[in-house]
Amino acid sequence: MTDYFALLKEPRRPWGDPDALKQKFLALSAESHPDRVHAASEAERRAAQQCYTDLNAAYNCLRDPKERLRHLLELERGARPRQVENIPPDLMNLFLKISEVCGQADKYLAERASVTSPLLKVGMFERSQQLTDELRARQTQVNSQCDQLMSELKVLDAGWEANGNSESPSRTARLQRLEELYRLFGYFARWRGQLQERIVQLSF
Repeated sequence: MTDYFALLKEPRRPWGDPDALKQKFLALSAESHPDRVHAASEAERRAAQQCYTDLNAAYNCLRDPKERLRHLLELERGARPRQVENIPPDLMNLFLKISEVCGQADKYLAERASVTSPLLKVGMFERSQQLTDELRARQTQVNSQCDQLMSELKVLDAGWEANGNSESPSRTARLQRLEELYRLFGYFARWRGQLQERIVQLSF
């Protein structure tokens, strides 16, 4: 497995400054850009292309909090985090509200698609606005939860070096919490996508 942290000369830790990471990526990718070796041999051009592809994959992984955690956990434990589909109890209420408003939006969109009269479509506009407002309200809740996760992630990152090797009890507990955060980021990313998709559809 390629260590994306090593590839981007990035410390192996839960969180990294996005701007600093971007600067590292731009500098390294500029050095290995295929255009720089256009006069080189075929083997050298292939190697440069592969290096450039790997750097892009590393950057896209490490800049995303969920994917960064997945990769970190995989490197630390030697295995991918287990996939658990059960929604945590404290998020069940939010999940049900998101499901409800997405279902209402889908029903409205199906109704609107069947209406051919421009006059009737105008009459449905107010309902579209109400649904958009509700979707945005849920979006705000999800964004707020994500902000809280990011705050916790930064706190965990601040104590990362002080927690010893991967076998120490404190490090094990920290890795366990990072795995939980990885899953939570996954839920919120999925819900964000579902909400945004409906908002876009309602805007047409």
